[in-house]
Amino acid sequence: MSVPSSILLAPEDNVAVATLAIAAGEALPGGVRTATKIDLGHKVAIRRIRAGDPVVKYAQAIGRATSDIEAGEHVHSHNLSFDQDRLAISPQGAPEEASAADRARTFMGYRRKDGRAATRNYIGIIASVNCSTTVCRAIAEEANRRILPKYDGIDGFVPIVHDQGCGMSSTGDGMMNLHRTLAGYARHANFGGVLMVGLGCEVNQLTLYGQSGAGQEKRHFNIQEAGGSRRSVERALGILDEIAQEVGRQRRVAIPVSEIIVGLQCGGSDGLSGITANPALGAAVDILAAAGGTAILSETSEIYGAEHLLRSRAASAAVAAKLDGLIVWWENYVALHGASLDNNPSPGNKRGGLTTILEKSLGAVAKGGRSPLNAVYGYAERVTEHGLVFMDTPGYDPVSATGQVAGGANVIAFTTGRGSCFGCRPAPSIKLTSNTALFRAMEEDMDIDCGVIASGEATIADLGREIFDLIIDTASGKKTKSELFGYGDNEFVPWHLGATL
Repeated sequence: MSVPSSILLAPEDNVAVATLAIAAGEALPGGVRTATKIDLGHKVAIRRIRAGDPVVKYAQAIGRATSDIEAGEHVHSHNLSFDQDRLAISPQGAPEEASAADRARTFMGYRRKDGRAATRNYIGIIASVNCSTTVCRAIAEEANRRILPKYDGIDGFVPIVHDQGCGMSSTGDGMMNLHRTLAGYARHANFGGVLMVGLGCEVNQLTLYGQSGAGQEKRHFNIQEAGGSRRSVERALGILDEIAQEVGRQRRVAIPVSEIIVGLQCGGSDGLSGITANPALGAAVDILAAAGGTAILSETSEIYGAEHLLRSRAASAAVAAKLDGLIVWWENYVALHGASLDNNPSPGNKRGGLTTILEKSLGAVAKGGRSPLNAVYGYAERVTEHGLVFMDTPGYDPVSATGQVAGGANVIAFTTGRGSCFGCRPAPSIKLTSNTALFRAMEEDMDIDCGVIASGEATIADLGREIFDLIIDTASGKKTKSELFGYGDNEFVPWHLGATL
């Protein structure tokens, strides 16, 4: 099969994207010849662009030319800069539809006492403060060694540890974020039981979290009251053995697909991410949303410049206004720290062909498909609305996914073009590559190759269906590549706001 060397994403575009490395002098569609070598994922002008004119990709402005660009020239940081302009919204098309069979599908999950659905059956050991993290890790290690072999129905004991909980104000955004995040994990459906462990003198007191769980076994104690670290481990093992007797009896049952909640992530993006993996995930999201399920789009700093596409699909004026409020907050937040939202594309993003935050954001938004935007949530808030929703998070993947899981995501779908490695226990993490070269290079980490879209071997709709099926299989217990390697214990990173005191 002949693989096209470039792709034009919309008729309005004045740049094409290389789907493989293109040599200088090679012919492109329309009779244009490349003036220099164009790397995979990078942009090439297909007609002359004058200095000051918008560079257009996805039928949207991604910045302005800083010098005259001739047809066939490479377009990147040397001749393209960030600009606040937005072009008129181009038609986004109708979302992928769910058939009657899709809506009737089920997955094999765990039904908790309070009615919520789980995709895994873990027991969590949650630290209230950095000072109890070492003990929590020791508890989890010993529980996995001494208790887990006795119970086939338990997926494992997971330490949820972090670097916060003291040296901070007991009020304000920082403590609110931490409390909301820890409370979200403590009640997460994928934890059949939870033990919370504190030091005793920290700001983030265990009494803030209560002694009863939301449909699961939940206990807590402080190290100082238990008589120190070793005694805390032994005390914890006794408690966890009791919890495991209940949790270990639970078995998977058929649950409607409408109870799957997927957190959408992208990291290490490249020039093909917005062309292959992200829109393919978006097609899967459209099917899931139409079948009654939920998808959480996040990373507010990475939808900047494309928020108008989401606003146009808002289910109500109130939803649109809430999204606008987040954008204003972020503009003020980065300005306060002397930064710019255009600082967001990382060096790896830029090596992969992405130049400005507008370009990155237009591709990132594609993960949300074309479904209506039904709700907007704050960081780590519990998600209750179905369909496509948005959660305010930073663009940093571990912080963003932590917020989504705290909000109830029971599966994570993560696209990458450069090779991000990630897990997010207790939620399984599916990895989707934007290009085939990456999939082949890191096949033991990646679950689906979306690069076949660029090569013409499959369509976005084909991959959307494949991803939708894998989400259901994963929710039913199929282990992802990240799970098989053991990722997920070190990626719990609550968003840290406020002063360290």
